[in-house]
Amino acid sequence: MSDTPPVKSVIPEFRAAQRWNIVWVVPIVAVLIGGWLIYQNLASRGPVAQVSFETADGIAAGKTEVRCRSVRVGRVKELELSEDLNSVWVSIQMDPHTAALLCKGTRFWVVRPRVSGTDISGLGTLLTGAYIELEPGTGPQGTLEFRGLETPPPTNSNVPGRRLVLTADEAGSLVVGSPIFALGVEVGRIESRELNAEGRQVRYRAFIQEKFGPLVRSNTRFWNTSGVDISAGATGIKVRTPSFQAMFAGGASFGIPDGLEPGKPAPDGMVFKLYPDEEGARSSLYNATFKLLLLFDQSVRGLTKGATVEFRGIPMGRVTNISFDYLPLGKDSRIPVLVEIDPSLLRHSLQERVEGQDSKILSEAVAKGLRAALKSENLLMGTLFVDLDYYPEAVAAELTQIGEYPAVPTVSSGLALLETKLTAILDKIQALPMDDAMDKIAKAAEEAATTVAAARGTLDEINATAASARKMLDDPAFRGIPTDLRATLDALQKTVSSIGPDGTIQGDLLRTLDELRGSLRSIKSLSTTLDEKPNSLLFGRESSGNPVPRAPRGKQ
Repeated sequence: MSDTPPVKSVIPEFRAAQRWNIVWVVPIVAVLIGGWLIYQNLASRGPVAQVSFETADGIAAGKTEVRCRSVRVGRVKELELSEDLNSVWVSIQMDPHTAALLCKGTRFWVVRPRVSGTDISGLGTLLTGAYIELEPGTGPQGTLEFRGLETPPPTNSNVPGRRLVLTADEAGSLVVGSPIFALGVEVGRIESRELNAEGRQVRYRAFIQEKFGPLVRSNTRFWNTSGVDISAGATGIKVRTPSFQAMFAGGASFGIPDGLEPGKPAPDGMVFKLYPDEEGARSSLYNATFKLLLLFDQSVRGLTKGATVEFRGIPMGRVTNISFDYLPLGKDSRIPVLVEIDPSLLRHSLQERVEGQDSKILSEAVAKGLRAALKSENLLMGTLFVDLDYYPEAVAAELTQIGEYPAVPTVSSGLALLETKLTAILDKIQALPMDDAMDKIAKAAEEAATTVAAARGTLDEINATAASARKMLDDPAFRGIPTDLRATLDALQKTVSSIGPDGTIQGDLLRTLDELRGSLRSIKSLSTTLDEKPNSLLFGRESSGNPVPRAPRGKQ
């Protein structure tokens, strides 16, 4: 038998489990903290905006900031190409409490270094990097997709001021950002430029600073001041140079022409016409409401679209077109010119008060001799304008209708008459015997050439003589001649004084003359003796006795 004691069976004891344990506190707290952090993270995030740009140049996910007036309001979250690959979608994670910035009309653009003809901007981003600028809109909130601007707007839409619309036939050099001047002072800028749907006009959106807004009235005129304006008119050539900025970057100016009431203040959105130059703006005082067709039987070279139509020197209209389309094909060879005028000026020119429509006024004026003519505006440039005036001696005519336009009779202008007279004069000159005259002129020219050659030789001799005289005068020996001549004159004066009545020479001469006179008497006596007695030379004169020859000397 084994001594091993018997094994007692152990019966497990079952107890009810506890529903709560202190250990569970840690995971519960962790879950709560995690949930709170998730909520805080979600609650601390603002909305996500989707902005479309043509390119993502300078934009980096997680780095590029979004700012509103230089205050950070978000950050770029991610970049994604659009489905058509023509643009880039930029997801922007906005900061908390910035949902009010995302509304209809909000604008986004990338701020980077830019150099344009109007200014230089974004230089600060060379060090800090590019960022996206946000400009809040004014529409309802809730919009989350936007189209980004590729170029920054010149002015913020929230900046107070006057916003106007300018229309022009041509864009010229005006661009976005071009300045607007009043009396030479910059008061605004061009915000946008677009071509209208019909493609016939260019529309500009202009911004005028708030303090200069009252300067814009209903009768204000805007004109282009870009570049150097050179114009030629009846007063000569005019050159206008704007500011240096407007000369190279373009610009516009506005003002109220003299003699025109300012009118009421212009409201926002008012449309103004942009004239090509200041002269065009000032000549817009008349109200051109009536169109006429003028048929000229002479050349219209020098007449351009926009040329002035004047009545006795007063502008009353402009040329709108020059085209053969206004005449039936092949029925008239005259040149049609379409003009628009203000017929109110003609009303005052009539002696009788004519009431009624403009066509009636014009018909009465034509019956009294109103005619159109081409006149020279500037002889140097060859420009023309249309002149309306009364010609009492003109052939009677009536106002006719050609197509949809009334036609005013025309007369030949002074240039055409001058051309006719010149032609007649040239015909008479051509009939003259020019060959004989030219032969005579040639002979006269040859004689004149011979005379000129002889005169040229004489002139050369005169020049040589003058040179010799100048050389002699410049000779130092010649300069001493006056001194020697003065000494000679002094000696001559002394000599003349010795010969005078009181001089010694005259006394000697008198004595000499007396002796000469005695000698002459002796010679005469000798001559008389020899004539009477030739032998007196041998025998001497007669004496009382026979002559005795004298003994030789030394032998007596």
